[in-house]
Amino acid sequence: MINPALQYPIFGAEIHCPHCRQAIPALMLTDTYLCPRHGAFEADPNTAELVHLQSGRHWRQWNEEWYRQHTHPDGIRFEIHEALDRLYTQGYRATQVTIAHRYQSLVSSYLERSSAWRSPDTDAKVPRLYGLPVVFSPDSSDDPCWDVINFKLEKEPGVPVRYPYFRLFD
Repeated sequence: MINPALQYPIFGAEIHCPHCRQAIPALMLTDTYLCPRHGAFEADPNTAELVHLQSGRHWRQWNEEWYRQHTHPDGIRFEIHEALDRLYTQGYRATQVTIAHRYQSLVSSYLERSSAWRSPDTDAKVPRLYGLPVVFSPDSSDDPCWDVINFKLEKEPGVPVRYPYFRLFD
């Protein structure tokens, strides 16, 4: 008798689509998951990655969340920008971004190194992205999550967004 678990890809009978987070089923006796909106994803048992067959994008999983594995600096920069927007709409502001060490050579040339308008007593040597100080994660041997996740944002409560209020009549 064949073990039913061996009939499914490495992530099991069902996963959540990395794009839309909808539950998607595995195709039995294959390494493929099929999302009705985004198409086929193939699970690679050797690398534990999920590959979107149409775009070639790769994802890895950490704590039940999918993280895209970037190969171009614009991808990681766009992902950070989206996360900053989400923080802002939730009433927070970011104070620092920690980027996975594996992306250091990919994004280093895109980081701001100094600004002429800053006062001389601030540390102009700290690299910045979108105005935020950037640090790189420790080596993944110290913390294995950095083999998968791309960045973390340090946050604090922000100033609530206030819209002008016009009184037409008293």
